[in-house]
Amino acid sequence: MRKSIFLLVAVAMITLAITGCKNKSQQRTANDSIAAESSAVTDSTIYGVCGENTAMHTLSLITDAGDTLQFMLDDSETDPVVGGLLAGDRLAVMEGPEMDGEKTAKKVINMTTLMGKWTSLDKNFEIQEGGVVKSYVEAEKNPWTSWKIVNGRLVLNRDTFDIDNLGSDSLYLENNKGIFVYKRAK
Repeated sequence: MRKSIFLLVAVAMITLAITGCKNKSQQRTANDSIAAESSAVTDSTIYGVCGENTAMHTLSLITDAGDTLQFMLDDSETDPVVGGLLAGDRLAVMEGPEMDGEKTAKKVINMTTLMGKWTSLDKNFEIQEGGVVKSYVEAEKNPWTSWKIVNGRLVLNRDTFDIDNLGSDSLYLENNKGIFVYKRAK
């Protein structure tokens, strides 16, 4: 009798162990596919620093690779620059189609202007160097913890936004859920 109880308990423990490993394996596979999906997006953004030779309609970009590229800024429809252009500022540039044999910038995001503390009615966060976002709202369920620019769009955790406006004191972000307005916090 004692042996059969021991055998029954051993079989139950082995079954639980196998089931637990199987669930962890399935969970790991799901997480791996999510990570692979997010890394599958190729970022065509060119990163660098705004050069001294930047003028009203031309951008001089010193890339992270050390190359100096010149871009025409076509503002005939909308201004492609958000956050301004100041020599030495860190920029993210989306290249547009060539015009008259010259490179054009479809979108320019001043990442130096983007960094800092931003606030709204329900959010209070700081975009920091190195892709870090610090939230100052303790009760927030899903605070943003990371940021990056991918293909001219701002990605905060898994939320992707177009930057409609970026000024010294205001930030307008837009996605399929609406337009979100933030002001610079002190």
